Amino acid sequence: MLNTSGQTPAPLSPQTPEAELVARAASGETPAFEAIMRRHNRLLFRTARSILKNDSEAEEALQDAYLHAWRGLEGFRSDARLSTWLVRIVANEALGRLRRKTAQIIPLDAAMNSIDPEIQASLTDDPAHSPESLAMRAQIRLLLEARIDLLPEAFRTVFMLRAVEEMSVEEVAEALDIPEATVRTRFFRARSLLREGLASQVDVALQDAFAFDGMRCDRIVVGVLEKLPPRQV
Repeated sequence: MLNTSGQTPAPLSPQTPEAELVARAASGETPAFEAIMRRHNRLLFRTARSILKNDSEAEEALQDAYLHAWRGLEGFRSDARLSTWLVRIVANEALGRLRRKTAQIIPLDAAMNSIDPEIQASLTDDPAHSPESLAMRAQIRLLLEARIDLLPEAFRTVFMLRAVEEMSVEEVAEALDIPEATVRTRFFRARSLLREGLASQVDVALQDAFAFDGMRCDRIVVGVLEKLPPRQV
């Protein structure tokens, strides 16, 4: 494959700078865009999953978000973080799907100040499993995923990005277009609710939450590449 200058592009590697990947993808190189997807797949899947609470719907939302990103790459500002830009696209796509599905969403600020008693009870009730069973890492991970799903939407995505993906407060604020103080408050409230039900197991199981294996990564990438329109250069 030749680039726009008629030369064969240099081979890609895990060390290829992100700025180069963006430039090459913007010029129409699908292998460069595939490399971008593989670098950010887990972060973006977890973002969509935190909003939609469903694996298959999150995969579909992520694929559509990648198509939006492909079309918008030429307008990406090089001074911005690519991951932040992509998270915003994925979050908007997932939220749009949620609005179309439910037709009514509780405003985030309202959710901040009024937590449904049933949700709070489910977060604070004693787990049904015995302490011995909960000591097993796999069971703790599944329990944690279920409890995260019960968090109000206002807290859930912030918690996923901050605690699971370890994005900074500044990155989350920019990606979700909310003040940094709001990120800190939502993260604190989410963590407090989870700790009431899970205590110290939260930190132990975080890295295993919402596992993202190679098969899912391949499936998302292949799905996007099959739908990718040619870029006009």
